[in-house]
Amino acid sequence: MRDYKTKFSIRKKRLRSKIASCSDRLRLSVFRSNQHIYAQIIDDSDSKTLVSASTLEKDLRKQSKSNCNTESAIAVGNLIGERAAQAGLTEVVFDKGGYKYHGLVKSLADAARKFLSF
Repeated sequence: MRDYKTKFSIRKKRLRSKIASCSDRLRLSVFRSNQHIYAQIIDDSDSKTLVSASTLEKDLRKQSKSNCNTESAIAVGNLIGERAAQAGLTEVVFDKGGYKYHGLVKSLADAARKFLSF
């Protein structure tokens, strides 16, 4: 039986192989920890991060126990979308990493989809 890390790496490899075929577009990458959620738009041809947002920023930081909940993910998605629109970015490929498209990852993607097209 496979453990969580093995399943995670299999999902991540499978997704990255599909994203590699869309190398002409930018990549919206999501990282989720137990306490925070991060998103960044990456240009893989230059290996540079163009826009980023996370729950560590002062305007998104909360006084509650966890900054990693659905409303925080929506706020990060809106923020990354606004910053991308200001930078003139419209099309990206969504890279969920090895995470399942569920819960926080889905909330962030839906919020960012208002400003970006994937």
